[in-house]
Amino acid sequence: MPRRILPIVLLFLALSAQAQRAGQHVLPALTAVLERVRAWWPQVADSTLALYRDLHAHPELAFQERRTAARLAAALRRLGLEVHEGIGQTGLIGILRNGPGPTILVRTDLDGLPIEEQTGLPYASRNRVERPDGATVATMHACGHDVHMSVWLATARFLAEHRNLWRGTVFFVGQPAEEIGAGAAAMLAEGLYARFGRPDAALALHVDPNLPVGTIGYVLGPAFAHVTSVEVTIYGVGGHGAAPHRATDPIVLAAQYILAIQTIRSRILDPMEPAVVTVGYIRGGTQQNIIPDRVELGLTIRTYSAEARRQILDALERIGRGLAESYGLPPERYPRVLVSPTETPSTVNSPELVRHVVEAWRRVWPGERIQERRPETVGEDFGRFGLDGQIPTFMFRLGTTPPEAFQRGQLPTLHSPFYGPDAERAIPVGLEAMVIALLSLMGP
Repeated sequence: MPRRILPIVLLFLALSAQAQRAGQHVLPALTAVLERVRAWWPQVADSTLALYRDLHAHPELAFQERRTAARLAAALRRLGLEVHEGIGQTGLIGILRNGPGPTILVRTDLDGLPIEEQTGLPYASRNRVERPDGATVATMHACGHDVHMSVWLATARFLAEHRNLWRGTVFFVGQPAEEIGAGAAAMLAEGLYARFGRPDAALALHVDPNLPVGTIGYVLGPAFAHVTSVEVTIYGVGGHGAAPHRATDPIVLAAQYILAIQTIRSRILDPMEPAVVTVGYIRGGTQQNIIPDRVELGLTIRTYSAEARRQILDALERIGRGLAESYGLPPERYPRVLVSPTETPSTVNSPELVRHVVEAWRRVWPGERIQERRPETVGEDFGRFGLDGQIPTFMFRLGTTPPEAFQRGQLPTLHSPFYGPDAERAIPVGLEAMVIALLSLMGP
Protein backbone atom coordinates (compact mmCIF):
# COMPACT_ATOMS: atom_id res chain seq x y z
CA MET A 1 0.00 0.00 0.00
CA PRO A 2 1.50 3.41 -0.97
CA ARG A 3 2.65 5.40 2.05
CA ARG A 4 0.53 8.42 1.16
CA ILE A 5 -2.64 6.33 1.40
CA LEU A 6 -1.85 4.62 4.68
CA PRO A 7 -2.65 7.50 7.07
CA ILE A 8 -6.04 8.04 5.46
CA VAL A 9 -6.96 4.36 5.65
CA LEU A 10 -5.77 4.23 9.28
CA LEU A 11 -7.97 7.26 10.01
CA PHE A 12 -11.08 5.41 8.85
CA LEU A 13 -10.04 2.24 10.67
CA ALA A 14 -9.59 4.28 13.83
CA LEU A 15 -12.94 5.99 13.38
CA SER A 16 -14.67 2.64 12.88
CA ALA A 17 -12.97 1.15 15.92
CA GLN A 18 -13.83 4.21 17.98
CA ALA A 19 -17.47 3.94 16.92
CA GLN A 20 -17.58 0.29 17.94
CA ARG A 21 -15.96 1.01 21.32
CA ALA A 22 -18.22 3.99 21.98
CA GLY A 23 -21.29 1.88 21.20
CA GLN A 24 -24.22 3.56 22.86
CA HIS A 25 -22.44 6.95 22.95
CA VAL A 26 -22.29 7.18 19.13
CA LEU A 27 -25.89 6.15 18.57
CA PRO A 28 -27.49 9.01 20.54
CA ALA A 29 -25.13 11.54 18.93
CA LEU A 30 -26.00 10.51 15.37
CA THR A 31 -29.66 10.14 16.25
CA ALA A 32 -29.63 13.70 17.62
CA VAL A 33 -28.07 14.92 14.36
CA LEU A 34 -30.77 13.16 12.34
CA GLU A 35 -33.46 14.73 14.51
CA ARG A 36 -31.84 18.14 14.02
CA VAL A 37 -31.87 17.70 10.23
CA ARG A 38 -35.51 16.65 10.25
CA ALA A 39 -36.53 19.58 12.43
CA TRP A 40 -34.60 21.97 10.17
CA TRP A 41 -35.85 20.65 6.81
CA PRO A 42 -39.33 22.26 6.95
CA GLN A 43 -37.63 25.66 7.26
CA VAL A 44 -35.85 25.22 3.91
CA ALA A 45 -38.09 22.74 2.08
CA ASP A 46 -39.98 25.32 0.01
CA SER A 47 -36.86 27.18 -1.16
CA THR A 48 -34.95 23.96 -1.85
CA LEU A 49 -37.78 22.45 -3.90
CA ALA A 50 -38.23 25.75 -5.76
CA LEU A 51 -34.56 25.58 -6.67
CA TYR A 52 -34.99 21.97 -7.78
CA ARG A 53 -37.90 22.84 -10.08
CA ASP A 54 -35.99 25.77 -11.54
CA LEU A 55 -32.94 23.62 -12.24
CA HIS A 56 -35.15 20.91 -13.71
CA ALA A 57 -36.81 23.40 -16.04
CA HIS A 58 -33.51 24.89 -17.25
CA PRO A 59 -31.01 22.09 -17.98
CA GLU A 60 -27.81 22.91 -19.84
CA LEU A 61 -25.49 20.63 -21.78
CA ALA A 62 -21.91 19.72 -20.92
CA PHE A 63 -19.57 22.72 -20.58
CA GLN A 64 -22.52 25.06 -21.20
CA GLU A 65 -23.78 25.13 -17.57
CA ARG A 66 -23.27 28.87 -17.10
CA ARG A 67 -26.71 29.68 -15.70
CA THR A 68 -26.65 26.62 -13.46
CA ALA A 69 -23.17 27.33 -12.10
CA ALA A 70 -23.95 31.00 -11.51
CA ARG A 71 -27.12 30.09 -9.61
CA LEU A 72 -25.24 27.69 -7.33
CA ALA A 73 -22.28 30.03 -6.84
CA ALA A 74 -24.57 32.87 -5.75
CA ALA A 75 -26.35 30.59 -3.28
CA LEU A 76 -23.05 29.44 -1.75
CA ARG A 77 -21.84 33.03 -1.38
CA ARG A 78 -25.02 33.93 0.49
CA LEU A 79 -24.13 31.14 2.94
CA GLY A 80 -20.72 32.72 3.51
CA LEU A 81 -18.61 30.21 1.58
CA GLU A 82 -15.46 31.15 -0.32
CA VAL A 83 -16.45 30.55 -3.95
CA HIS A 84 -14.29 30.16 -7.05
CA GLU A 85 -15.86 29.81 -10.51
CA GLY A 86 -14.69 28.90 -14.01
CA ILE A 87 -12.66 25.83 -13.00
CA GLY A 88 -12.73 23.33 -15.85
CA GLN A 89 -14.65 25.88 -17.96
CA THR A 90 -17.94 25.97 -16.03
CA GLY A 91 -17.08 24.22 -12.76
CA LEU A 92 -16.99 25.79 -9.31
CA ILE A 93 -15.88 25.15 -5.75
CA GLY A 94 -17.32 26.51 -2.52
CA ILE A 95 -15.08 26.17 0.53
CA LEU A 96 -16.63 25.97 3.99
CA ARG A 97 -14.03 26.15 6.75
CA ASN A 98 -14.82 25.40 10.38
CA GLY A 99 -11.61 24.98 12.34
CA PRO A 100 -9.10 22.14 12.39
CA GLY A 101 -10.20 18.74 11.18
CA PRO A 102 -10.43 16.60 8.05
CA THR A 103 -11.14 18.00 4.60
CA ILE A 104 -13.97 16.27 2.74
CA LEU A 105 -14.96 16.90 -0.88
CA VAL A 106 -18.68 16.75 -1.74
CA ARG A 107 -19.37 16.69 -5.47
CA THR A 108 -22.43 17.42 -7.54
CA ASP A 109 -22.72 17.31 -11.32
CA LEU A 110 -24.29 20.16 -13.27
CA ASP A 111 -25.14 19.11 -16.81
CA GLY A 112 -28.28 17.80 -18.48
CA LEU A 113 -28.84 15.65 -21.55
CA PRO A 114 -30.00 16.27 -25.15
CA ILE A 115 -33.39 14.62 -24.55
CA GLU A 116 -36.88 16.04 -25.08
CA GLU A 117 -38.74 15.63 -21.80
CA GLN A 118 -42.05 13.75 -21.84
CA THR A 119 -42.87 13.52 -18.14
CA GLY A 120 -45.81 15.93 -18.29
CA LEU A 121 -44.63 17.63 -15.09
CA PRO A 122 -45.75 21.25 -14.64
CA TYR A 123 -42.09 22.29 -14.40
CA ALA A 124 -40.90 20.05 -17.26
CA SER A 125 -38.02 21.37 -19.32
CA ARG A 126 -38.83 23.15 -22.54
CA ASN A 127 -35.26 24.30 -22.97
CA ARG A 128 -33.65 24.13 -26.37
CA VAL A 129 -29.95 24.86 -26.80
CA GLU A 130 -27.36 24.86 -29.53
CA ARG A 131 -24.79 22.09 -29.44
CA PRO A 132 -21.16 22.67 -30.46
CA ASP A 133 -21.95 21.13 -33.88
CA GLY A 134 -24.58 23.83 -34.46
CA ALA A 135 -27.65 21.61 -34.05
CA THR A 136 -30.47 22.85 -31.82
CA VAL A 137 -31.68 20.20 -29.38
CA ALA A 138 -34.09 19.85 -26.49
CA THR A 139 -32.53 19.34 -23.06
CA MET A 140 -33.59 17.50 -19.93
CA HIS A 141 -32.26 16.54 -16.52
CA ALA A 142 -32.92 12.87 -17.21
CA CYS A 143 -30.11 11.63 -14.97
CA GLY A 144 -31.09 13.34 -11.74
CA HIS A 145 -28.39 15.99 -11.60
CA ASP A 146 -31.03 18.48 -10.49
CA VAL A 147 -31.68 16.26 -7.44
CA HIS A 148 -27.94 16.00 -6.81
CA MET A 149 -27.53 19.79 -6.88
CA SER A 150 -30.48 20.33 -4.56
CA VAL A 151 -29.15 17.89 -1.95
CA TRP A 152 -25.64 19.37 -2.33
CA LEU A 153 -26.81 22.93 -1.70
CA ALA A 154 -29.10 21.93 1.19
CA THR A 155 -26.13 20.11 2.78
CA ALA A 156 -23.98 23.22 2.45
CA ARG A 157 -26.71 25.29 4.04
CA PHE A 158 -27.18 22.89 6.95
CA LEU A 159 -23.46 22.74 7.72
CA ALA A 160 -23.11 26.51 7.43
CA GLU A 161 -25.95 27.00 9.92
CA HIS A 162 -24.88 24.24 12.34
CA ARG A 163 -21.15 24.74 12.79
CA ASN A 164 -21.30 23.50 16.37
CA LEU A 165 -21.89 19.96 15.09
CA TRP A 166 -18.67 19.49 13.11
CA ARG A 167 -15.05 20.51 12.59
CA GLY A 168 -12.89 20.69 9.48
CA THR A 169 -13.27 21.90 5.90
CA VAL A 170 -15.73 20.91 3.18
CA PHE A 171 -15.06 21.41 -0.53
CA PHE A 172 -18.42 21.73 -2.29
CA VAL A 173 -17.46 20.98 -5.90
CA GLY A 174 -19.87 21.64 -8.77
CA GLN A 175 -18.56 19.59 -11.68
CA PRO A 176 -19.50 20.21 -15.31
CA ALA A 177 -19.73 17.73 -18.18
CA GLU A 178 -20.31 14.50 -16.27
CA GLU A 179 -22.49 13.16 -19.06
CA ILE A 180 -19.55 13.16 -21.48
CA GLY A 181 -17.06 12.02 -18.86
CA ALA A 182 -14.88 15.10 -19.21
CA GLY A 183 -15.67 17.49 -16.36
CA ALA A 184 -13.72 15.96 -13.48
CA ALA A 185 -10.57 15.68 -15.60
CA ALA A 186 -10.99 19.29 -16.74
CA MET A 187 -11.27 20.57 -13.16
CA LEU A 188 -8.24 18.58 -11.99
CA ALA A 189 -6.22 19.66 -15.04
CA GLU A 190 -6.92 23.29 -14.19
CA GLY A 191 -5.48 22.85 -10.71
CA LEU A 192 -8.41 22.04 -8.44
CA TYR A 193 -6.17 20.26 -5.93
CA ALA A 194 -3.07 22.30 -6.70
CA ARG A 195 -4.92 25.51 -5.84
CA PHE A 196 -7.05 24.41 -2.91
CA GLY A 197 -5.38 21.29 -1.54
CA ARG A 198 -6.23 17.61 -1.58
CA PRO A 199 -9.19 16.40 0.44
CA ASP A 200 -8.92 13.47 2.83
CA ALA A 201 -11.95 11.82 1.22
CA ALA A 202 -14.58 12.51 -1.45
CA LEU A 203 -18.34 11.85 -1.28
CA ALA A 204 -21.15 12.03 -3.84
CA LEU A 205 -24.58 10.57 -4.41
CA HIS A 206 -26.47 9.45 -7.50
CA VAL A 207 -30.18 8.93 -7.98
CA ASP A 208 -31.36 5.37 -8.56
CA PRO A 209 -34.81 4.69 -10.07
CA ASN A 210 -34.38 1.01 -9.17
CA LEU A 211 -34.64 1.87 -5.48
CA PRO A 212 -37.83 3.08 -3.78
CA VAL A 213 -37.67 6.57 -2.33
CA GLY A 214 -36.53 6.48 1.26
CA THR A 215 -33.77 3.94 0.68
CA ILE A 216 -30.00 4.30 0.22
CA GLY A 217 -27.87 1.92 -1.81
CA TYR A 218 -24.14 1.30 -1.65
CA VAL A 219 -21.47 -0.81 -3.35
CA LEU A 220 -18.16 -1.89 -1.85
CA GLY A 221 -15.28 -1.55 -4.31
CA PRO A 222 -15.88 -1.14 -8.09
CA ALA A 223 -19.28 0.45 -8.58
CA PHE A 224 -19.36 1.88 -12.12
CA ALA A 225 -17.54 0.69 -15.21
CA HIS A 226 -14.65 1.94 -17.30
CA VAL A 227 -16.11 3.64 -20.41
CA THR A 228 -14.34 3.55 -23.76
CA SER A 229 -15.78 5.29 -26.82
CA VAL A 230 -14.92 3.86 -30.25
CA GLU A 231 -15.62 5.03 -33.79
CA VAL A 232 -15.51 2.43 -36.55
CA THR A 233 -15.47 3.38 -40.23
CA ILE A 234 -16.61 0.59 -42.56
CA TYR A 235 -15.33 1.13 -46.10
CA GLY A 236 -16.78 -0.15 -49.36
CA VAL A 237 -16.92 0.83 -53.02
CA GLY A 238 -19.70 3.21 -53.95
CA GLY A 239 -22.00 2.77 -56.89
CA HIS A 240 -25.54 2.80 -58.26
CA GLY A 241 -28.24 1.22 -56.12
CA ALA A 242 -29.56 -0.55 -59.23
CA ALA A 243 -26.19 -2.24 -59.85
CA PRO A 244 -24.96 -3.55 -56.49
CA HIS A 245 -22.77 -6.15 -58.25
CA ARG A 246 -20.56 -3.32 -59.47
CA ALA A 247 -20.07 -1.93 -55.97
CA THR A 248 -19.14 -3.21 -52.52
CA ASP A 249 -21.93 -2.19 -50.20
CA PRO A 250 -20.60 -0.91 -46.85
CA ILE A 251 -24.12 -0.81 -45.42
CA VAL A 252 -24.50 -4.58 -45.77
CA LEU A 253 -20.95 -5.03 -44.47
CA ALA A 254 -21.72 -2.77 -41.49
CA ALA A 255 -24.87 -4.79 -40.73
CA GLN A 256 -22.84 -8.01 -40.68
CA TYR A 257 -20.16 -6.36 -38.57
CA ILE A 258 -22.71 -5.20 -35.99
CA LEU A 259 -24.10 -8.71 -35.65
CA ALA A 260 -20.63 -10.28 -35.56
CA ILE A 261 -19.32 -8.12 -32.73
CA GLN A 262 -22.21 -9.21 -30.53
CA THR A 263 -20.37 -12.53 -30.22
CA ILE A 264 -17.47 -10.81 -28.45
CA ARG A 265 -19.38 -10.83 -25.20
CA SER A 266 -20.83 -14.32 -25.59
CA ARG A 267 -17.93 -16.19 -27.23
CA ILE A 268 -14.65 -14.37 -26.59
CA LEU A 269 -14.80 -13.02 -23.05
CA ASP A 270 -14.93 -15.07 -19.87
CA PRO A 271 -18.66 -15.60 -19.11
CA MET A 272 -18.07 -14.24 -15.60
CA GLU A 273 -16.44 -11.03 -16.87
CA PRO A 274 -18.83 -8.03 -16.94
CA ALA A 275 -18.71 -6.13 -20.22
CA VAL A 276 -20.95 -4.34 -22.71
CA VAL A 277 -20.46 -3.66 -26.43
CA THR A 278 -23.16 -1.33 -27.76
CA VAL A 279 -23.52 0.35 -31.15
CA GLY A 280 -25.05 3.74 -30.46
CA TYR A 281 -25.27 5.17 -33.98
CA ILE A 282 -24.98 4.29 -37.66
CA ARG A 283 -24.29 6.98 -40.23
CA GLY A 284 -24.07 6.27 -43.93
CA GLY A 285 -25.59 7.03 -47.28
CA THR A 286 -27.26 10.07 -48.78
CA GLN A 287 -30.00 8.76 -51.09
CA GLN A 288 -32.03 5.62 -51.72
CA ASN A 289 -30.44 4.77 -55.08
CA ILE A 290 -26.80 5.40 -54.13
CA ILE A 291 -24.51 2.84 -52.52
CA PRO A 292 -22.11 4.87 -50.36
CA ASP A 293 -18.40 4.23 -50.02
CA ARG A 294 -18.36 4.22 -46.19
CA VAL A 295 -20.47 3.86 -43.07
CA GLU A 296 -19.61 5.21 -39.63
CA LEU A 297 -20.49 3.44 -36.39
CA GLY A 298 -20.29 4.80 -32.85
CA LEU A 299 -19.69 2.27 -30.06
CA THR A 300 -19.53 2.39 -26.28
CA ILE A 301 -17.47 -0.25 -24.48
CA ARG A 302 -18.02 -0.90 -20.75
CA THR A 303 -15.55 -3.03 -18.80
CA TYR A 304 -14.05 -3.46 -15.36
CA SER A 305 -10.76 -5.15 -16.21
CA ALA A 306 -7.99 -3.95 -18.52
CA GLU A 307 -7.77 -7.44 -20.02
CA ALA A 308 -11.43 -7.47 -21.05
CA ARG A 309 -11.01 -4.05 -22.65
CA ARG A 310 -7.95 -5.27 -24.60
CA GLN A 311 -9.78 -8.38 -25.80
CA ILE A 312 -12.75 -6.34 -27.03
CA LEU A 313 -10.63 -3.81 -28.93
CA ASP A 314 -8.56 -6.59 -30.51
CA ALA A 315 -11.73 -8.39 -31.58
CA LEU A 316 -13.20 -5.23 -33.14
CA GLU A 317 -10.10 -4.99 -35.36
CA ARG A 318 -9.93 -8.71 -36.14
CA ILE A 319 -13.61 -9.14 -37.02
CA GLY A 320 -13.51 -6.05 -39.24
CA ARG A 321 -10.47 -7.30 -41.16
CA GLY A 322 -12.00 -10.73 -41.67
CA LEU A 323 -15.28 -9.39 -43.04
CA ALA A 324 -13.56 -6.87 -45.31
CA GLU A 325 -11.28 -9.58 -46.70
CA SER A 326 -14.28 -11.84 -47.33
CA TYR A 327 -15.75 -9.05 -49.47
CA GLY A 328 -12.54 -8.82 -51.50
CA LEU A 329 -11.53 -5.41 -50.21
CA PRO A 330 -7.83 -4.50 -50.21
CA PRO A 331 -6.05 -3.85 -46.87
CA GLU A 332 -6.30 -0.10 -47.31
CA ARG A 333 -10.10 -0.48 -47.31
CA TYR A 334 -10.25 -2.54 -44.12
CA PRO A 335 -12.36 -0.97 -41.34
CA ARG A 336 -10.68 1.71 -39.26
CA VAL A 337 -11.17 1.36 -35.48
CA LEU A 338 -10.49 4.63 -33.69
CA VAL A 339 -10.45 4.63 -29.87
CA SER A 340 -11.28 7.98 -28.27
CA PRO A 341 -8.46 9.35 -26.10
CA THR A 342 -11.09 10.56 -23.62
CA GLU A 343 -12.10 7.69 -21.37
CA THR A 344 -13.95 7.45 -18.09
CA PRO A 345 -12.18 5.21 -15.56
CA SER A 346 -14.04 2.91 -13.21
CA THR A 347 -15.54 4.49 -10.13
CA VAL A 348 -14.30 2.51 -7.13
CA ASN A 349 -15.78 2.99 -3.68
CA SER A 350 -13.06 2.68 -1.03
CA PRO A 351 -14.16 -0.23 1.19
CA GLU A 352 -13.02 1.18 4.54
CA LEU A 353 -14.72 4.52 3.90
CA VAL A 354 -17.90 2.77 2.75
CA ARG A 355 -18.00 0.52 5.81
CA HIS A 356 -17.52 3.48 8.13
CA VAL A 357 -20.33 5.53 6.57
CA VAL A 358 -22.71 2.58 6.22
CA GLU A 359 -22.17 1.74 9.90
CA ALA A 360 -23.16 5.31 10.77
CA TRP A 361 -26.31 5.07 8.62
CA ARG A 362 -27.32 1.75 10.13
CA ARG A 363 -27.10 3.23 13.62
CA VAL A 364 -29.81 5.78 12.81
CA TRP A 365 -31.76 3.86 10.12
CA PRO A 366 -32.51 0.32 11.26
CA GLY A 367 -34.16 -2.18 8.97
CA GLU A 368 -33.86 -2.38 5.19
CA ARG A 369 -33.39 1.29 4.33
CA ILE A 370 -29.68 0.72 3.63
CA GLN A 371 -29.19 -1.82 0.83
CA GLU A 372 -26.05 -3.28 -0.67
CA ARG A 373 -26.28 -3.15 -4.46
CA ARG A 374 -24.48 -4.75 -7.39
CA PRO A 375 -21.97 -2.90 -9.59
CA GLU A 376 -23.35 -1.43 -12.81
CA THR A 377 -21.87 -0.87 -16.26
CA VAL A 378 -22.88 2.79 -16.45
CA GLY A 379 -20.04 5.32 -16.39
CA GLU A 380 -19.25 8.02 -13.83
CA ASP A 381 -16.20 10.28 -13.78
CA PHE A 382 -16.52 11.01 -10.04
CA GLY A 383 -13.84 8.36 -9.55
CA ARG A 384 -11.23 10.71 -10.98
CA PHE A 385 -11.35 12.78 -7.79
CA GLY A 386 -9.78 9.77 -6.03
CA LEU A 387 -6.57 10.07 -8.10
CA ASP A 388 -6.32 6.32 -8.76
CA GLY A 389 -6.89 5.33 -5.16
CA GLN A 390 -4.81 8.02 -3.48
CA ILE A 391 -7.94 9.60 -1.97
CA PRO A 392 -10.80 7.45 -0.57
CA THR A 393 -14.05 7.95 -2.49
CA PHE A 394 -17.66 6.89 -1.97
CA MET A 395 -20.63 7.47 -4.26
CA PHE A 396 -23.88 6.15 -2.82
CA ARG A 397 -27.27 5.74 -4.44
CA LEU A 398 -30.47 7.56 -3.59
CA GLY A 399 -33.82 5.90 -4.22
CA THR A 400 -36.20 8.13 -6.20
CA THR A 401 -39.15 5.96 -7.25
CA PRO A 402 -42.41 6.28 -5.26
CA PRO A 403 -43.01 3.03 -3.36
CA GLU A 404 -46.42 2.60 -4.97
CA ALA A 405 -44.93 2.89 -8.49
CA PHE A 406 -42.10 0.60 -7.45
CA GLN A 407 -44.61 -2.08 -6.43
CA ARG A 408 -46.35 -1.77 -9.80
CA GLY A 409 -43.05 -2.12 -11.63
CA GLN A 410 -43.29 1.34 -13.20
CA LEU A 411 -39.58 2.20 -13.29
CA PRO A 412 -38.52 4.67 -16.01
CA THR A 413 -34.77 4.36 -16.36
CA LEU A 414 -32.18 7.08 -16.22
CA HIS A 415 -31.73 8.87 -19.56
CA SER A 416 -35.40 8.22 -20.32
CA PRO A 417 -37.64 11.11 -21.43
CA PHE A 418 -40.17 9.80 -18.87
CA TYR A 419 -37.86 9.83 -15.83
CA GLY A 420 -39.41 12.01 -13.13
CA PRO A 421 -38.01 11.37 -9.64
CA ASP A 422 -40.09 11.81 -6.52
CA ALA A 423 -37.98 14.82 -5.60
CA GLU A 424 -40.12 16.05 -2.71
CA ARG A 425 -39.48 12.85 -0.77
CA ALA A 426 -36.04 11.94 -2.14
CA ILE A 427 -34.20 15.22 -1.55
CA PRO A 428 -34.65 15.29 2.27
CA VAL A 429 -33.51 11.65 2.45
CA GLY A 430 -30.43 12.51 0.42
CA LEU A 431 -29.78 15.45 2.74
CA GLU A 432 -30.03 13.23 5.81
CA ALA A 433 -27.71 10.62 4.29
CA MET A 434 -25.07 13.16 3.27
CA VAL A 435 -25.12 15.00 6.60
CA ILE A 436 -24.82 11.77 8.60
CA ALA A 437 -21.96 10.63 6.32
CA LEU A 438 -20.10 13.92 6.77
CA LEU A 439 -20.62 14.19 10.51
CA SER A 440 -19.53 10.59 11.02
CA LEU A 441 -16.19 11.79 9.63
CA MET A 442 -16.14 15.37 10.91
CA GLY A 443 -18.00 15.34 14.23
CA PRO A 444 -16.36 17.33 17.04
